[in-house]
Amino acid sequence: MSDRVPGKRRVVLWRHGQTSWNVENRFQGKTDIPLDETGVQQAQRAARLLAALSPTALLASPLQRAAATGQALADITGLEIRYDRDLVERDGGEWEGLTGKEIRERYPAAHAAWQPPGGETSAQVAKRVGTALERALETLPPTGVLVVASHGAALRLGMSHLLGLPEDLWERLGGLSNCCWSVLGEMRDGGWRLVEHNAGTLPEPVMSDDRTENGT
Repeated sequence: MSDRVPGKRRVVLWRHGQTSWNVENRFQGKTDIPLDETGVQQAQRAARLLAALSPTALLASPLQRAAATGQALADITGLEIRYDRDLVERDGGEWEGLTGKEIRERYPAAHAAWQPPGGETSAQVAKRVGTALERALETLPPTGVLVVASHGAALRLGMSHLLGLPEDLWERLGGLSNCCWSVLGEMRDGGWRLVEHNAGTLPEPVMSDDRTENGT
């Protein structure tokens, strides 16, 4: 019998801070863009708030915008960051580096389907990131709090996988603003419940590689 206490573990899915490409409305994908000055400040502010949750484990995408965001929390808590390549952002294929306007004009059909040519499908991202989260949770103690610093589309799709949502409902979850987070709590049956979504600030425009109202 497992010694895990159902309903006690939590997962905090934390999107990285702002980058210059976010501001320029460019699709980042796996391109390794650093935080800008505002993004660094966002990470430091969010880290102070998240430290109050007493995290017990810290996991991050190795792309520098997510790794630096996670490091801000590591600096406060003393936790060691573990990195997982399966937490990187959606592969944007031919869209990477293009603005939302350029994508709409050059790839109208692919944009309508939100499928970057040469990139990953939503289902592929959901499985990749969701499996990485499940792998990390296998070693989380019964009352542990796991913080995962990653990317907007990766986290929304991985969260959908972890919640067991069917693909036709994935877009019902809104995007994550820069340096905001979602919290999942464990249920008694071992499943997961969305406790908070896009928390950390007042509502802000979502500048992301994920599908949003403004088409970015």
